[in-house]
Amino acid sequence: AGGRGKDGAPIITFPEFAGFSDIPDEDFLNVVTYLTSIPSLEAASIGFIIIIDRRRDKWSAVKASLTRIAGAFPGNLQLVFVLRPSRFIQRAIADIGIKLYRDDFKMKVPIIMLNSVSDLHGYIDKSQLTRELGGTLEYGHSQWIHHRTAIENFAMTVKTTAQMLQTFGTDLAETELPNDVQCTEELLSTHTDHHSKLKDELKLAVKQGATLLTCIREPVTRSANSKLSPDELENVATVERLLAQLDETEKAFDQFWTKHHLKLEQCLQLRHFEHDFREVKLMLDNLMEAQAGFADIGDSVTRVEHLLKEQKHLEEKGQEPLEKAQSLAVHGEQLIQNNHYAVDSIRPKCVELRRICDDFTNETKKKYDILGKSLELHKQLDKASQWCEAGIYLLASQAVDKCQSQEGAETALVEIEKFLVTAKEHQLSNPKEFYNQFDMILTPEIKANAQRIVQKLEDVQEMFDKRQVSLKKLAAKQTRPVQPVAPHPESSPKRASPKITRPAAVACLTVEWITEVLHPASGGLHPDMRCHRDLRCNTTSTGLKECAQPQSHIINELIETERVYVEELQSIIEGYASEMDNPNLLHLIPSALQNKKEILFGNLPEIYEFHNRHVGTGGCSVIFLKEIENCIENPELLARCFLKRKEDLQIYEKYCQNKPRSEALWRQCGDSIFFQECQRKLDHKLSLDAYLLKPVQRITKYQLLLKEMLKCSKNSEGTAELEEALATVLDIIKSVNDSMHQIAITGYEGDVSELGKLLMQGSFNVWTDHKKGHNKVKDLARFKPMQRHLFLYTKMLLFCKKREENTDGHEKTASYSFKNSLKMSTVGITENVKGDNKKFEIWYNGREEVYIIQASSVELKNTWISEIRKVLTGQLEACR
Repeated sequence: AGGRGKDGAPIITFPEFAGFSDIPDEDFLNVVTYLTSIPSLEAASIGFIIIIDRRRDKWSAVKASLTRIAGAFPGNLQLVFVLRPSRFIQRAIADIGIKLYRDDFKMKVPIIMLNSVSDLHGYIDKSQLTRELGGTLEYGHSQWIHHRTAIENFAMTVKTTAQMLQTFGTDLAETELPNDVQCTEELLSTHTDHHSKLKDELKLAVKQGATLLTCIREPVTRSANSKLSPDELENVATVERLLAQLDETEKAFDQFWTKHHLKLEQCLQLRHFEHDFREVKLMLDNLMEAQAGFADIGDSVTRVEHLLKEQKHLEEKGQEPLEKAQSLAVHGEQLIQNNHYAVDSIRPKCVELRRICDDFTNETKKKYDILGKSLELHKQLDKASQWCEAGIYLLASQAVDKCQSQEGAETALVEIEKFLVTAKEHQLSNPKEFYNQFDMILTPEIKANAQRIVQKLEDVQEMFDKRQVSLKKLAAKQTRPVQPVAPHPESSPKRASPKITRPAAVACLTVEWITEVLHPASGGLHPDMRCHRDLRCNTTSTGLKECAQPQSHIINELIETERVYVEELQSIIEGYASEMDNPNLLHLIPSALQNKKEILFGNLPEIYEFHNRHVGTGGCSVIFLKEIENCIENPELLARCFLKRKEDLQIYEKYCQNKPRSEALWRQCGDSIFFQECQRKLDHKLSLDAYLLKPVQRITKYQLLLKEMLKCSKNSEGTAELEEALATVLDIIKSVNDSMHQIAITGYEGDVSELGKLLMQGSFNVWTDHKKGHNKVKDLARFKPMQRHLFLYTKMLLFCKKREENTDGHEKTASYSFKNSLKMSTVGITENVKGDNKKFEIWYNGREEVYIIQASSVELKNTWISEIRKVLTGQLEACR
C-alpha cells in the first residue's frame, strides 16, 4: 500500500483472505517477486516488513501463511507481524503453535505475534497503515493496479521504441550507398520518411510518459495538503527514469541520424557532381577534339582570315563549357572545404577540369599566335609579290626611246630609285631574318612559296640593277661638242656592273637536325670483367669485323670464369658434400646437420653435372663448358648455347628456392669444427657459405656477359639470337626471383603449384569495394589504402600482406600472408581510374568486388595490365 517502517523499510500486507491457501505456488511467487521489485534498491536493502492479518482466521491459516512466506519470499526480511486470531481458543493455539513451530518456518527474523491493531501501532506509525489496520494511509487497490499497469506498459513502449531505433540505426549503417543520382535520392527520401515516422513514435511515447506522470501526481496537484506515499514517489521516479532513458535514446539516435543524413546528402552531392562532371567532361573533350582539328595555318591571307574567324567561333562556342567546368571545379572545392567524405574522388576531377580549361585557353592563345604570324607572313609575301609585279610593270612601262636622252635616263633613274625605296614595306630585304622570325609556322608548302617569292625578288632586284647601270651610262653621255674628258667611273666600260649580293635565302630554307650517335664505354660490368672496361664497340658498315677483338675478349672472359666456376663447384662437392659421408669425420658433424646434406647443398651436384658432364636429351654426353669453348672461333654460336640449354638452366630456380633453408641451416651449424677442417684441407680463404653463393652469382653473370656481347653486335648477324638468349637468361632470373617470393607465401590452404605459371609479383596500394552488406559502408569510409603484395598466376591472382621478421639476429626476411584470391576466369580490368594514370581497376564476379590498384609508376602499371590482358585473351581464345 506504500507504507514504510520507522527506518524506511517497505511494508507488505497480507490481508484476511479465506482462499489464501488455495492460491497456486507459482502465482504466489510471481506476485511476491513483483511486489519486492517495486521499491528502490536502497529501500529494499533495508529489508521488508510483513504484516499478516489473520484476526478472523485459525491457527492453521497462520501456520500456512508463515510456511509459504518462509519458503517463497524472494527479498530480505526485517520483521514479520502476525495479527493472531481473535477467538480465544485459536489465539491460545496460535501462542502454543508459534513456540513449537518457530524453527520450522526457517525465518531468520523475528516473528511478532500481535493481539490487536493497537499493538501494531506500537511498532508502525498509523500514517503508514491503511484504514483496515487502523491507520490513516489512503489506498485504493484499483488505482494502484491501474498505475502499475500503465507504468509497465510505458516501460515496454520505451523498450520497443529503443529496439526500433537500434534496428533502424543498424539498417542505416549497413546500407550500401548507390552509384547514381536517382537511387541516391530515393534512398535519402526513404530513410527520411522512416526517420520521421520513428520521431513521431518517440513523441507519442514521451507524451504517454508525461500523461502517466500527471496521473500519478494528481493527488498532490488537486490538494496542496496531500502527499504522495513512498510507493507513489517510487512510481514517479520510475516514470521519470524511463522518460530520461527515452530522451537519451532519442539524443543518441538524432546524433547518429545527423551523421548518416549528412553522409547521404554528401553522397547525393557527389553523385550530382560526378554526373555533371561526366557531362562537362564530354563537352570539353569534344571541344578539345574540335580544337585539335585546327591544324591548318592557311596558305593565303584570305584562308588565314577565314581560319581566324573559325577559331573565334570555336572560342565563343567553348565559353559555356569552360564556364560550366570552372563553376563545377569551384563547387568541388566547396565540397572539399565542407569536409566531404570523398575528397580523394573530388579533388582529381577538379584538377582535371581546370587542366583541360587551361589547356584549351593556352592552346587557343597558341593558335591565335600562330595564325597571327601566318597572317603577317602571308601579308608580307603578298606585299613582296605585289612589289615585284609593280616593279616589273614599272620597268616595262619605261619607253626605250625616251631613255636614250640624258634627261629621259635621269627621269627613269629617279623613278627606279623612288620605287626601290618602297622595298622596305615588304620587309624581305633580309631573308634569313625573315625565316628565323616565321620558322615555327614554315611548312614545306609555305617555304616553297616564300622561296619562290624571294627568288622573284632577287630576279626583279637584278633587273633593276641592270636597268640602273644602263640608265646611268645614258645619263652620263655628253650631248654638247666640248673637250672630251675621262669618263665617269660609273660609266667606265672596263668597270664591271655592280653586283648586288644575293640574299642567302636558299641556304636557310631547309632546317637540318643533326643527330649525334655516341658509342659510350662498355661500363656497368660485373667486377670480374673490369679488365675490359676500356673496350669500345664501333659498329660500321663492315658489321662484326671491327668488333671481333672485343667479342673474343668477352668470350675468353666467359670461358675463364666458367672454368673457375666448374672447379669451385667440384671443390665444394668433393671437399664438403662428400666428406659428410666420410666415417672418419662423422664425429665432427653436429647433430643438427645429420641427414640434411640435401638441404645444405640443394641440387648443387645437378648443377655441376650440367656444366661439366651433362647428358643431353638425346642421350649423348654434352658439356656446357665445352660448348662455350667451341665459341672462341665462332662468337655468333654463343647465343645458341644458351637457347639450346634454356630448359636445362631452370635447375638454378630449384637451387635458389632451397637457398633460404640452406642459409638457415648454415647459421645454425656454420661454426662447427667439421666445416673448419674441410676448409683447412681445401686451403680455401673463404668459408663454405661464400661458395654456396656462386650459383646465384653465376646466373646473374651470364646476363651481364650477354649484354656486353650484344653491345658489340648491334645491327650485325646474330644480334637477334643474342637478344633472344639474353631474354632467356633474364626470364630465368625473373623466374628465380619470383619463385623466391612465392615460397614465402603463408596461409594459402591450396596448392600453389596448381595455380599455373607465376607471371608477375609486386607490391601495390589497394583499395577494396565490396558490395556485401555492412562491409560496403566500412570500405567506403576507409580511405587509407592497404599495402598488398600481388602474385599473378595464369589461373589465379593472390593478394598477400608483406611481413618482415628478424631471423636469429640476422637481416629481415619477408613473408607474404595470404589474404584473398581471385579466379582469372571471372575478373575484368579497367585501365585508368579517377584520372590517376598509375591506378587500374580489377573487378570480380560482375563488379561484386572491385579492387583499385595503384602502382609505383606508370610503366609498372602498363606492364601488369599488359600481362593480365594476355592471360584474359588466352582464356578467351581457349574458350573459343
